[in-house]
Amino acid sequence: MPELPEVETTRRGIAPELTGLRATGVVIRNGRLRHPIPPDLEATLAGQRLEAVERRAKYLLFRFENGSLLVHLGMSGSLRIVAAGLAPEKHDHLDITFGPRALRLRDPRRFGLVLWQPGDTPHPLLAQLGIEPLSDGFDGRWLHQASRGRRIPVKLFLMDAAQVVGIGNIYASESLFRAGIDPTLPVGELGPRRCARLATCIRETLTDALAAGGSTLRDFVGSNGSPGYFQQQYFVYGRDGEPCRQCATPIRKRIMGQRATFFCARCQH
Repeated sequence: MPELPEVETTRRGIAPELTGLRATGVVIRNGRLRHPIPPDLEATLAGQRLEAVERRAKYLLFRFENGSLLVHLGMSGSLRIVAAGLAPEKHDHLDITFGPRALRLRDPRRFGLVLWQPGDTPHPLLAQLGIEPLSDGFDGRWLHQASRGRRIPVKLFLMDAAQVVGIGNIYASESLFRAGIDPTLPVGELGPRRCARLATCIRETLTDALAAGGSTLRDFVGSNGSPGYFQQQYFVYGRDGEPCRQCATPIRKRIMGQRATFFCARCQH
C-alpha cells in the first residue's frame, strides 16, 4: 500500500503541473472502487479551477473552487499525468482532463477511492486522524505524552492512524530499526530519551524515502510514471534471513497485527 512518502511524492509531482488549471472533463471507465466513484463527477468538476493539491495522511485532497476531491490510492493505485488522448490500459479507471493533459488513476486491485466533498467542511474520513509525523508538533515530547499507560506494541502504535498518520508497515519497521527499538516493546515503556530518538528516526526515514521518490513494491509509480527507489536502502523490511547491515545477524520476521514485521534481534532491544 502506498504510504506517506509515496502519496507525498505523488502530490509533489502533480501540484506544480495542474494547480491553477480548470477541469475540462471526466472519463469514468470503471467506477467500482472501494466506494463507487460519484457518477455525476463530470458535472461537478467541469469548469472548476484546481486551487491546490494537498495531502492529509495517505489521502490526496484536490481543492477546487466549490469543494474537494478526496483520493486514496488503496493497495496498488497510482496517479499519473498523461496526454489526454493517450489510450488507456486495462486498469486505468478514471481520467480528469485539464485541456490537453489528464490526471489518470490506475488501480489494479480497485481498493482506492475517489469521493467529492462540497464546500469547506472536512470529509468525515479525515475527522479522526492523528498527528502528521513530519509536522512541527511531532517530536519526542508528543510521543512520550501520547504513549503513557499504553501496553500496545510500539510498532502497532505507530501504525494506528488515530495516533500518527501515514506510517505504514514499511516505514514503521525501518524507523524502529534506526532507533534500535524492539517492535514488540510496549510503547508505554519508552522513556523520554528513546521517544526523542524514535521521533527523530521516523522523520529521517520518511525524509530519506521522499528523497528517493518513495518505495516501489508491486504497482506504485510516481505521477510521471517513474518508480521509487527507497527499497534499495531498506535495513530490515523484506530482508528476513539476510544479514543485518550493521551486525550481520540474520534479520527475523514475525507477524504483528496480521502484518509481517522485520527486525534485528541484536540491534533492536
